[in-house]
Amino acid sequence: MTVSAERSGSYKTNSVQVGTFRDVAPLDVPQTSNVVTREVLDAQAATTLFGALRNTAGVTRSQLSGSTYDNVAIRGILVENRGNYRLNGSLPIINLIDIPLENKERVEVLKGASSLYYGFVPPSGIVNLVTKRATKEPVTSFALSANQYGAATAHADIGRRFGEQEQFGARINLVTGREDIGIDRYSGDRQLASAALDWKATRDLSFKLDLEHYRKDVSEQAAIALLPASGGRIALPQVPDAKRNLAGEWQKYDAEATNVLLRTDYRLSDTWSVLFEAGHAKTERDRNFSQFQNYSLVTGAGTLRTFFNRGQEWENTNYRTELFGMIPGSWMTHELTLGFTRNDRDANSRSNGSFDVAQNLYSPVDIAPRSPSVAPVLAPSSIKDRGWYVQDRVSLGERWQLTAGVRSSQYESTTATTRYETDDVNPALALMFKPMSNVSVYASYIEGVEESGQAPANRANAGELLAPAVAKQKEVGVKAEVAQGVLVQAAYFDIKRPSTAIDSANRFVLNGLAQYKGFELAASGELTKQLSLIGSALFLDAEQLNQANAATYGRTPENTPRRTASLFAEYRLPQVPGLALSGGLFYVGERPVDNANQASIGGYTTVSLGARYITRIAGKRTTLQAVLDNATDKSYWSTAGNGFLGVGGPRTLKVAAKVDF
Repeated sequence: MTVSAERSGSYKTNSVQVGTFRDVAPLDVPQTSNVVTREVLDAQAATTLFGALRNTAGVTRSQLSGSTYDNVAIRGILVENRGNYRLNGSLPIINLIDIPLENKERVEVLKGASSLYYGFVPPSGIVNLVTKRATKEPVTSFALSANQYGAATAHADIGRRFGEQEQFGARINLVTGREDIGIDRYSGDRQLASAALDWKATRDLSFKLDLEHYRKDVSEQAAIALLPASGGRIALPQVPDAKRNLAGEWQKYDAEATNVLLRTDYRLSDTWSVLFEAGHAKTERDRNFSQFQNYSLVTGAGTLRTFFNRGQEWENTNYRTELFGMIPGSWMTHELTLGFTRNDRDANSRSNGSFDVAQNLYSPVDIAPRSPSVAPVLAPSSIKDRGWYVQDRVSLGERWQLTAGVRSSQYESTTATTRYETDDVNPALALMFKPMSNVSVYASYIEGVEESGQAPANRANAGELLAPAVAKQKEVGVKAEVAQGVLVQAAYFDIKRPSTAIDSANRFVLNGLAQYKGFELAASGELTKQLSLIGSALFLDAEQLNQANAATYGRTPENTPRRTASLFAEYRLPQVPGLALSGGLFYVGERPVDNANQASIGGYTTVSLGARYITRIAGKRTTLQAVLDNATDKSYWSTAGNGFLGVGGPRTLKVAAKVDF
């Protein structure tokens, strides 16, 4: 038995809740994993997914600028919005609306292939959001936050335990607010209502229920489309003013999501347990997406094309049952997991036509409101992903661990025009050596399966699903806990996966393999009693390997930086009890705009500064905070991919106050 303690408000966590590594210490995870704790989120006043994930190496925006939701890539590989985002390690939630963080305890990222536990998902990584739950101590807090552009949010967080033995727990979070991110012709609002309930029915039987409903109705910033190539090169405009919006305020992105997850745990004996999980996620949206295209770099004159989408729906239904336990031995101990998952994903992507209107990149004009003029074109699709998996983590004495697992998957994908069905068996193998209790060295090999992608709406084969394919990953790494409790990680990885490209007919197609290999570094925790930090760096070498396509062979996949880095630190002044000062640097290197590398957007570094002061007012613990993001007001291209460019946000001052009752 291992007993560990963690100071309240740590930058480091003692366990992860993702994949087959649930409740495992980070040192014992033979794969790169990063955790952004609640304390980091609070110190940065982070309320968006990218705001949290920028603290982990290799994370970049993809395709969209983030005015509505965060579309991200890890190590240059897109994080699939319907399979790679998980709630409490299980339910695949749909990242097509900003996922709120106010009711989350932490955000975890398991880098690389994860098919053993999660089925058909790309090897970018799993982003897991862990909800707050009732603790032994009651929680009652109320917070207000605002920025200089007029955004304002109110948040209530209430947690209690009930019953003679405190066997019932409830954590309620309520959020409402007005949205403004500092760009022209932008307005909106968002809300969240969530409940995390638990009940320890008996010594052996327990239940957990998570319910969350959130909505967001905001103006969507127009994307800037790439110009056609000339002589093998694409000319890019100068980075526009960060506050400029080529779309109209009425061009809204109105979405809502409901997620429900039930988990039941039953202890069969002192060493064996079984769990059952069932969950449902549903997202609906109406969208007026616009892209600025066919423009003159000299005059700025071009065309704004707006697409109407009404009544779009996505639903995920997920079931998991799992038996796990331990077989002890004198020098060899087995920790066995046997499980089955079923995930059904249904979508109905409706299109209601489009319209074109003149616009100017340098002097935008307001766009008069328009409405859909054609009947909706339906594009239903469904995915059925089922799999059995088994894993054995073998402890050989106190220093060695061998982890071996295999998954058998049955996959079926159907659209109006295509259908794929496949069966795959994929292994996972890892060996770990712990020369000291606070150091682990590991090597792993994992095979994953993925869907290869679906043709985006701006391609000639929009909605078409590409054939499933296998990704292979090798990784070696070392992890150690040093100083006052800093987790340090270093890893080398090598991933080969299917590549995609846009052909001459504007079709989204498979393009052979691509290889992503490099070094990743990370550190998080308390360096001293006064100084906490979280930092990361990625050194990546990625190239496409399809010799049959001379235009892309040997080139870097689109939107893939060779370097990224981040460092955020907070110092608690001993001279002024309760006062903490913080600062962060977030760097993303140069990235090609397409797979043929016909142009690149420059790298950028943003600076964040912050201060928070904890005191007592009228006997209540009160936190006052100010955070300045993009403190230098840098103008930069924040994203590329799928033929689009996106602009980074302007300098933003956020102020907040929280009272704990």
